[in-house]
Amino acid sequence: METKNTIPLWLAVAITVVVSLPFGIWLGKLNFPLWAAFIVWAEYFALGAKPSILKNMVPAYVLGVVGGAIICEVYAALSKALGSGTVLDFGLQQLTKDNTALYIAFFVGFCVLIYAMKWMPVNGAWSLPFFNGVSVFLGVFFTGSVVSGSALGWFNDFGFSSDVALYWNIAFSAIAAIMGGLLGAFLGWFNIVILFPRQVTKSTVAEQPVRP
Repeated sequence: METKNTIPLWLAVAITVVVSLPFGIWLGKLNFPLWAAFIVWAEYFALGAKPSILKNMVPAYVLGVVGGAIICEVYAALSKALGSGTVLDFGLQQLTKDNTALYIAFFVGFCVLIYAMKWMPVNGAWSLPFFNGVSVFLGVFFTGSVVSGSALGWFNDFGFSSDVALYWNIAFSAIAAIMGGLLGAFLGWFNIVILFPRQVTKSTVAEQPVRP
């Protein structure tokens, strides 16, 4: 027996893309970051495209998002402690205290996060979704997706003061990254399902030797 797809892959991918679009354009301020979903969708295929991998892939991805968010929360706290907007002159170049806080938090934070991987279920193949979780979160946060309205854009509706806005921006960016990742995991699963794979019997007719 062998597996044959009822629908060709190229058509299934196109259908899946169309299915994903409402999540990014019809939900208003609750729109998902579709680019994050597509990254996780591709990751699902890279790891074998089987539902069984989701039990490891999704937690590893979420751990990456949470790790990146914690580092950025440390950055926010350190930035507040140093005082934003003030310029520090290091001789080589001038950096605002915000940037100084960012450098310190990211250097120390990623040292700790990467070292801590040895105690997390993210080794081997699962390091891919882990690092994708980190990168997707940073992408959502630094592109301002939450604030601009492309992901959980109701952030500004809460009217947070400037003292706490950065903390909540980071938290909502993490939520948006996780939501996008879960959508991507669903899209990967859905893409395989609509191929409608079926078992067929292999041809066993032996080729006859060519006789002169």
